[in-house]
Amino acid sequence: MKTRLVPFVLLAALCLVTAARATPPKGGPRFLGPKPPEKVKRVVTLAPSFTETVMALGAGSTLVGVSRFDEAKEVAGLPRVGGFIDPSVEAVVALEPDLVLVQPGPGNQRSVEKLAELGIPVLLLPLHTVADTLAALRAVGKALGKDKEADAIVQRIESTRVRIREASKTLESPRVLFVYGFTPLVVAGPGSFADELLRDAGARNVAADAGGAYPVYPVERAVGVSPDVVVDASDVDMGKDKLRTLLSEARWVEVPSMALLQPGPSLGRGLEELFRLLHPTVKPDAKPDAGTAR
Repeated sequence: MKTRLVPFVLLAALCLVTAARATPPKGGPRFLGPKPPEKVKRVVTLAPSFTETVMALGAGSTLVGVSRFDEAKEVAGLPRVGGFIDPSVEAVVALEPDLVLVQPGPGNQRSVEKLAELGIPVLLLPLHTVADTLAALRAVGKALGKDKEADAIVQRIESTRVRIREASKTLESPRVLFVYGFTPLVVAGPGSFADELLRDAGARNVAADAGGAYPVYPVERAVGVSPDVVVDASDVDMGKDKLRTLLSEARWVEVPSMALLQPGPSLGRGLEELFRLLHPTVKPDAKPDAGTAR
């Protein structure tokens, strides 16, 4: 996988590790501060997945600011307003947005609440599960007046999941370790969208008994569960060689794009990619999901 965005994914996962030790947040999308105007013309996104969502809905022209992790060529010239855990309140306010899209986390709570106090409409969009992702797509679609477009994307993702599940029914179920980072070892655990997609693709997540969605997983435990496949979603080398030596009998694969790492409109394409990684000699009968491939 060739991308520089994975540090954002790992950072978000590590933040959620801390959050997971407390009571998991309840509820879906919700607004902080004033409601946005009926016609939203200026949008700031604090995560690449939201930028992708806005563009997939056909509302890319409303984007006026994005996170420093955004590398899509369509937003190359837009101002950067910080990152997932350290958004710049001053930079966001200066852009006078009608709406700010945020994935809530323990690191950005104070900044996000400050934006709302200053009269900036903020839409909080949890992205832990597939259901969260679909709800976020619909919520952004509604806020931007793009309900039909959002429904079409959701339906495409859901139909892809049905098709992949059907294709997986008669296949062997590989035991999989899905890795976000090696030092520490951060993996996809129960309650994560990657865990759901592994099951859709006919796999068994060896970290399904871990304590959270993005747990720091003991190396000795990873060795003990002896996965058949290790999905490397880290794009970093530190600590990889050690684990690769310890899990030398597993088949190692790398995710080919951000589709499996940014829960958003391309989630169906990510599931297609995961299916091909886990079952390289088998192809689903129908056409792959196009997602928002660039």
